[in-house]
Amino acid sequence: MSIAFVSAVVPVVLLLFFIYRKDKYQPEPLGKLLLAFFVGCLSVIPAAMMEGVIMIAAPSAEYMPVLNGLFNGYLVAGLSEELCKLLLLLLVIWKSPHFDEFFDGIVYAAYLSLGFACVENIMYVFQGDDQMATALARGLLAVPAHFLFAVTMGYYVSLAKFDPGKKGGYLFKAFLYPMLLHGTYDALLMVSSNLANGMEEESAIIGGICLILFVVFIIFDIRLWRKGLKRIKKMQERSKEQGFDRLHPFDGFTWDV
Repeated sequence: MSIAFVSAVVPVVLLLFFIYRKDKYQPEPLGKLLLAFFVGCLSVIPAAMMEGVIMIAAPSAEYMPVLNGLFNGYLVAGLSEELCKLLLLLLVIWKSPHFDEFFDGIVYAAYLSLGFACVENIMYVFQGDDQMATALARGLLAVPAHFLFAVTMGYYVSLAKFDPGKKGGYLFKAFLYPMLLHGTYDALLMVSSNLANGMEEESAIIGGICLILFVVFIIFDIRLWRKGLKRIKKMQERSKEQGFDRLHPFDGFTWDV
C-alpha cells in the first residue's frame, strides 16, 4: 500500500518542483503555494458533485458509445473540473499582492491543479486492480495532462491580470481552452474504451478505429507538451520584461501566505 501511495504522489511532486524551478525572477512564498495546492486537493469535492449532477443526463455507453465518450469527456470531466479549478484559483490569487508577475498565473494554476491531480491519482491507484500499472500509466499521462491544462489556464489568467482592458475575454479563455483540452484528452480515451468494451467479439473495424484514436491521442499529447512548454517560456520572458532581477529559485524563499 505504501509503495502504491508513493507511486501515485511522486509524479505530482516532480512537476511541483519542475514549475517552481521555472519561476526564476520572483519566487512565490511557499505558504501561498501550499495553500493553492491544498485548495486544489479540496477542489475534487465540488468537481465530483458537479460531475454527479451532469452524469444524470449522460447517454448510454452501451448504445451510444461515441456520444457517451464525448459527453463524459467534455461536459462531465472537462467542464466540471476546469471550472472548479479556475474559480478557486481566482479566489486564492487574484487579489493577492504576490500575484505580481506574468509567470505567477502559471505557477499558482499548476500548484492548484496538481493538488487536484494528486487526490484523483491516489483514488484511481487504490481503486485499480493493478495498482502499479495504474500508477505508471497515470504518472506518465494523466498527472502531466492536468499540469498542462493548468499551464494554459494560468497563462490566460495572467494575461487577464496584467491587461485589464481585455480581462473578460482572457478569463473566458482561461476556462474555455483548458476545458476543451481536457475534454479532448478524456474523450479520445473514453470513446476508444467504450468501443472496445462494447465489442461482443473481435472486430477488425472497431480495433482499427481504436488504434486510430490511440495514435491521435499520442499526437495530441505531444502537441499539448510542446504548446505548454512554449507558454512557460513566453511567460518567463514577459516576467523578465517587467524588470524583476533574476534570482535563483530558492533565493527569494519565504513562507508568507
